[in-house]
Amino acid sequence: MEHVAPQVLTHRRETDRSLYAAFAVMVVLLVAAPFVVYPVFVMKALCFALFACAFNLLIGYVGLISFGHAMFFGWASYLAAHSAKVWGLPPELSVIVGTLTAAVVGIVAGGLAIRRQGIYFAMITLALAQMLYFFALQAKFTGGEDGIQGVPRGHLFGFIDLSREINMYAFIAVVVVAGFLLIYRIINSPFGEVLKAIRENELRTISLGYKTERYKLVAFVLSATLAGLAGSLNALVFQLASLTDVHWTMSGDVVLMTLLGGLGTVFGPVVGAFLVIAMENYLAPFGQWVLVIQGAIFVVCVLAFRRGIVGELAHALRMRL
Repeated sequence: MEHVAPQVLTHRRETDRSLYAAFAVMVVLLVAAPFVVYPVFVMKALCFALFACAFNLLIGYVGLISFGHAMFFGWASYLAAHSAKVWGLPPELSVIVGTLTAAVVGIVAGGLAIRRQGIYFAMITLALAQMLYFFALQAKFTGGEDGIQGVPRGHLFGFIDLSREINMYAFIAVVVVAGFLLIYRIINSPFGEVLKAIRENELRTISLGYKTERYKLVAFVLSATLAGLAGSLNALVFQLASLTDVHWTMSGDVVLMTLLGGLGTVFGPVVGAFLVIAMENYLAPFGQWVLVIQGAIFVVCVLAFRRGIVGELAHALRMRL
């Protein structure tokens, strides 16, 4: 053990340095991005990066796969849009309303689903998401198939005009980075270590005296809340909340983003989200062939990068160390 401990400490220091360096690179890229790339594209990618990170918190660190995360993203989007357009709330309060809506939905959905595991848990979340999708289709305040359009961005804190793209971009970037850091803090806290223990061996974790259902419920609600934050921001960026946000395909997209980037990695969902959004944006001229091209790319990535892109890079780095 005397010879192992220093190696472990050295490995941890190297890992921390790599993460800090990656975070610094990400911040630099975010600062430069609006001057190089269309800002709305980057804002959309950032919203979905936060969404994917929230989903990864659940599947990557607890081992629970949800097929219904679109209900948190979509309903937060609806309530944020409704509160901004109909209630006339400023953008910061609209985002809070949408995020709290996702938290409430997460508490209810988690309370119903968390007692089940595996495919049963996944199917319950999918069923709940579909119920809320059909409710959104019929409800008057959601606008049905038309959605809520013309959502005003307003003035942040009463004086920052978010109708200016650069101001909106700065707001989105700051909130998303804050959400990312919160997730990083969660997974590297004692609470996060218990979540990882549950993922690895839940029965052993129970034998150690932990009430695993409570931990899983808290993790589920945190994931739902952060997904709702992403949905609220997305509604302000596009000034729209629609059925697409609550459709089951949205849940499928976030699964693909997470798997593509790297399950259970810190930066994997961010990379996966940017890749998927980039494909949707730059492959649009190919029309219906976009899905075929995306499918082929996903197959290649799954076969070549079984741990995800970031997961494979991290594994290669560990092997070199």
